[in-house]
Amino acid sequence: MTQDIDQLAINTIRTLSMDAVQKANSGHPGTPMSLAPVAYELWQNHLRYDPANPVWPNRDRFVLSAGHASMLLYSMIFLAGVRKVDEDYNVTDEPACSLEEIENFRQLKSRTPGHPEYRWTTGVETTTGPLGQGVGTSAGMAMASKWLGATYGAELFDFDVYALAGDGCLQEGISHEAASLAGHLKLDNLCWIFDNNHISIDGDTALAFSDDVLSRFEGYGWNVLRVGDANDLALLGRAFDEFKAETGRPTLIVVDSHIGWGSPNKQDTESAHGEPLGEEEVELTKEAYGWPKDAKFLVPDGVRERFDEVIGKRGAEAHSAWVERFDEFKSGNAEKAAELEMMQRRALPDGWDAELPSFEADEEKGLATRKASNKVQNAIAERLPWLIAGSCDLTDSTSVRLSDADQYEPGSYDGRQVHFGIREHAAAAACSGMSTAKLRPLWSTYLTFSDYGKAAIRLSAQMELPVVHLFTHDSIGLGEDGPTHQPVEQLAGLRAMPHLDVIRPADANEVVEAWKIALDRTHCPVAMVMTRQNVPVFDRSRYASAEGVQRGGYVLADPEDGEPELILIATGSEVQLALGAHERLAGEGIRSRVVSLPCWEIFEKQDRSYRDEVLPPDVTARVAIEEASPLGWERYVGREGAIMGMSTFGQSAPFADVEAEFGFTVDNVTEVAREVAERAAKSTT
Repeated sequence: MTQDIDQLAINTIRTLSMDAVQKANSGHPGTPMSLAPVAYELWQNHLRYDPANPVWPNRDRFVLSAGHASMLLYSMIFLAGVRKVDEDYNVTDEPACSLEEIENFRQLKSRTPGHPEYRWTTGVETTTGPLGQGVGTSAGMAMASKWLGATYGAELFDFDVYALAGDGCLQEGISHEAASLAGHLKLDNLCWIFDNNHISIDGDTALAFSDDVLSRFEGYGWNVLRVGDANDLALLGRAFDEFKAETGRPTLIVVDSHIGWGSPNKQDTESAHGEPLGEEEVELTKEAYGWPKDAKFLVPDGVRERFDEVIGKRGAEAHSAWVERFDEFKSGNAEKAAELEMMQRRALPDGWDAELPSFEADEEKGLATRKASNKVQNAIAERLPWLIAGSCDLTDSTSVRLSDADQYEPGSYDGRQVHFGIREHAAAAACSGMSTAKLRPLWSTYLTFSDYGKAAIRLSAQMELPVVHLFTHDSIGLGEDGPTHQPVEQLAGLRAMPHLDVIRPADANEVVEAWKIALDRTHCPVAMVMTRQNVPVFDRSRYASAEGVQRGGYVLADPEDGEPELILIATGSEVQLALGAHERLAGEGIRSRVVSLPCWEIFEKQDRSYRDEVLPPDVTARVAIEEASPLGWERYVGREGAIMGMSTFGQSAPFADVEAEFGFTVDNVTEVAREVAERAAKSTT
């Protein structure tokens, strides 16, 4: 092999990717083959990244939005010598991705899964694979860089964010939302690299995609550049330099490439996209590269050393210079430096919850849980400077306005109030991006519109990022807006998601406890679900403390004498109905218990003895009350109980009329409970 060392390194990336996919008999070889020069030029000559300290806070971020090309990223992580970081953010001497891991591509528990996974493989900045998610998340990363620089100084934070996207990413709706948002915010530290190869799984993208991508991004307010040949390192380098020199606009670099580059029979075909080349084609392609055709997972002498002497050396110097700047900053700004150190550990300041409100009983007028949430949120924001709040054009309607915060906007990147516009999908993804930079973001919309952000919510859960997804207008109780806005199935869908705690508080004091849960965690997101309408603030001298929310569910009220013979279980605004029925049943001599169950997920994590204490197994007469799909409630009511839920969509009318129409009244709950209690009594005699 007589190639120069840079070409040798590029072909190493290609052949490692081909070999890994072929051995696994599964994967996507074509894009790593075509984009190896792009990744090499970026990492070696432009990316500010220290492989020996891959969690350095001011590192540039590289996001592989085209996550199916995962072997491109794994090859780069391996060749660059990225170190593994443990779960406590300590850098180890172990490689993040060894050659052995590459040989185990897509195998059980390897660090080289089919698509890149955040927190699983060091060097992966965000989980990608669902197309468009990477570019959406990258916008949030760029927002975080701007906020950190404006808040703590550009000499400490000015990292750039690069996202490599394919045709699929740019077809997905989230890319339109994120690109529009980034253009509006003038995020000139954001660079998307568009792999323009015209091939998708079904074939030529002309089957369904004829956008003028360049004009589209110019319309978003982006700087648009074009590189006519993915193999032209000089032109690629010039494009990256132009991105760095650009001010006031994000940059799109359109790179014309040939998928499966070098494959004699599969270049520019859909088969190069999503399936192994085949042993014979791999050998032919290696010959075309001037590579030993029988060599498997070959890393020629000098290739690893080349990475060490370029990105390794440059990254170490940049990191060292940053540490010096931070030490200097720390000497004169001890409080701010302490904030940054806490932020990086996802820790909270001492006394962050010292001024949280406590709400007096008010069972007449009451208070909407969304409004109680805003009071709590503002109390937290005073002591947690890196809490960032945003909304999808519903700032006051979802009650997420920070009373003393500036707007986050061009020229005011230190603002903590983000207007995401009507872009739920991009908002959820951007908050994940901000969370990867250790900010504490929340975004908000109506619960029914959580559907628009569901894919990004799912990835926040998969990445175990402590994002707060805040949803209001949580039931048919919102009234006149009607069934288009009245959520029915959304709670069940969110509860079905692993690593996402869904909390639906019953009153203002339960809201306080919900916020404590949300903030006092380093992993896993929370979905907060709040009412539009006022609900009673319960008299805690009569009923149990709201601290029971910390355990997911708790006994709110019990009979005055004797053990309960009936259990009423509810969440959110329906807890007041359970309490109303409880009082009436007491007058009839029926002993009932009311259980508030705001978070199923936390309740299920309690030990069996506590769960049985709250829901005694021998009390089979149970009624669940929730203005949503009944799906899932059977686990709590059993075969003998009843579920009062929604099996249809709602109606448009004043909320009291809508609730009465669907049976959510104290009268009806009492009647259903009475019937269940009578049936249970008969079955035991």
